Amino acid sequence: MTDQVLGFIGLGQMGSRMAARLLEAGHSVVVHDRSEAAVAALVAKGAIAAASAREVADRTDIVLASLPTPAVVRAVAIGPDGVLEGQRARRFVDLSTTGPRVAGEVAAAFAEAGRSTFDAPVSGGIGGAAKGSLAIMVSGPRGEYDTLEPILQVLGRTFFCGEKPGQAQVMKLCNNLLSVAALVVSSEALAMGVKAGLDPELMCEVINASSGRNSATQEKIPRHVIPGGFDFGFATGLSLKDVGLCVDEAGAMGVPMIVGSAVRQMMAVTSATFGPDSDMTAVARTVEQWAGVEIRKP
Repeated sequence: MTDQVLGFIGLGQMGSRMAARLLEAGHSVVVHDRSEAAVAALVAKGAIAAASAREVADRTDIVLASLPTPAVVRAVAIGPDGVLEGQRARRFVDLSTTGPRVAGEVAAAFAEAGRSTFDAPVSGGIGGAAKGSLAIMVSGPRGEYDTLEPILQVLGRTFFCGEKPGQAQVMKLCNNLLSVAALVVSSEALAMGVKAGLDPELMCEVINASSGRNSATQEKIPRHVIPGGFDFGFATGLSLKDVGLCVDEAGAMGVPMIVGSAVRQMMAVTSATFGPDSDMTAVARTVEQWAGVEIRKP
């Protein structure tokens, strides 16, 4: 355990669980979120409440954040009453998925003030956040990483991706594109099989013993689609945001993403049909509607 006081901003489904793990590990944690109920739940576990991002940074040494969009990250980090206006915190760790451009913008603003930032997006869902088994991709000053690593290892396994701001964000976007693409194409394959009379559970069993296995056939479809729950725990709107960031960043780099663009279209249709707050596995419902079959079992 470090004697540094930690701040945590953003207590949604992921952030609340990560902050709770830091408390359970014995860290002193100051928290802030727009939701009073979310703050109260962490205070009940031993956290200290702060009224703003700036107040968090006034009272802590390192501020971590788990936020939904690049615009929110920018506002919390370098906007009015944000972390950069705080007087004490010297490091800002962004656990969100924001893309490399925002990471670079935030890093430049903090560097000008003599402070440092790390982009540290995570993968593993709410289950991984609760269990401390997340994959944490990190980029930032290598000389300061050794101090930060023990804190992040409370949340999961760390992977240092490089010193350039945004490198970890690129890694996360690549991972998320592959994850969503696997869900989309696996849903299409399952719909085809079901329409031909195959049992969806049998299909997953065969695929997972074969070369087609992936995260969707191993977890999302058997646990969250076939039972009809559509409750993996990650919103369609956020999934669309992540895929869109990936495709846009690839385009800016001159990397064509033909399949990635199609995946983004599928998530956009799902978001428009079932709402951005629907679970990302609702893309299987889109495929079901188009195919005229149900992958889920009664």
